[in-house]
Amino acid sequence: MRAPAAPPGDHGTREEQEPDWPGLVARAAAGSGVRPVYQPIVDLARGVVAGYEALARFDHGVAATPDVWFAQAARLGRVAQLEAAVVAAALAQRATLPANTFLTVNVEPESLASPEVMAVFRDHAPLGGVVVEVTEHRELGDANAVAAGLERLRRLGALIAVDDAGAGYAGLQQILALRPSVLKLDRALVADVDRDEVKSALVEMLGVFANRIDAWVLAEGIETEAEALHCMQLGVPLAQGWFFARPGAPWAPIEPAAAALVARRRENPEQCGLCDLLVVAPSVEHGRAADHAAAFADPAVDVVVAVEGDRPVGIITPEGALAGELRPALTANLRATPAEIAHRLATGGYDERLPVLVTDDAGRYVGTVPVRRLLRRLAG
Repeated sequence: MRAPAAPPGDHGTREEQEPDWPGLVARAAAGSGVRPVYQPIVDLARGVVAGYEALARFDHGVAATPDVWFAQAARLGRVAQLEAAVVAAALAQRATLPANTFLTVNVEPESLASPEVMAVFRDHAPLGGVVVEVTEHRELGDANAVAAGLERLRRLGALIAVDDAGAGYAGLQQILALRPSVLKLDRALVADVDRDEVKSALVEMLGVFANRIDAWVLAEGIETEAEALHCMQLGVPLAQGWFFARPGAPWAPIEPAAAALVARRRENPEQCGLCDLLVVAPSVEHGRAADHAAAFADPAVDVVVAVEGDRPVGIITPEGALAGELRPALTANLRATPAEIAHRLATGGYDERLPVLVTDDAGRYVGTVPVRRLLRRLAG
């Protein structure tokens, strides 16, 4: 039998119609369909899981991310109620949290003045081992109410973190107002930090700032080995991201490859004289001019390393990419010291505008060292 014709004015299926957001948000705010997942936070110095971030998932069959749910809750004036349900679901698993780890939960600044949210925290007090992340998705609002909420959380034993530090509405001004114990670096700062000198300098600066206010830096959104290694080299103490582990059921370990990377770095620091200066520039097979030019499609790329197999043979600049022009550069082993490299640059007639090519003990390309970064290290 054929389906009956749609009635006049009905121009879409049930699935195509706007979800019943008032009903959906009301059920979620009552705790229905709210499911926490947990992403490991890694201690980069020890290579172990230091904590877990609780993230919300909503199981009502609506294909919408958590930020959409909270945007709809904001439209309906129900952010605090939804946030209370999410925090309650996250803290419900706290009793099984592994020893010597902490649990972080997210709240909006306005929720710090919410009786519903604060009631959930009081129900789970004392809050030792709980870190409350204050997001920067919205402005702080009533500064006095926020400060009072923070003080109540601290009295209950919680630590405070600023989520997405370096982005959002208030930046450093908000950090100063919240006086956090943890600064979570915005993903935009972490992405390609190994290839972007400006991002690297900013992460380093935030590390110095965090030390001055007695806070920890946490790099979130790490997706590649190069990003992870560079954050380790910059002295970032904590990290999380898909490279280490995706959000999941409690309490997942980190990926074996990530654990092995941290272990290698921890066990052989003396064998890596240039590790702290390394930048992983992209590489292309020498002689493929089209690939040379394509590598510069990313505006953050200023040099490309030409390789034969896995051995570096020279540097390609944007000007020489189309012609396939190869420029010679100093090549050094990863174990070399900055002073040794500086001496070779000064006496070998190399173009000091080009980075140093760095190889492992087998002669394989592992990265580059920009000369200005080398000079900054020598200058102390």
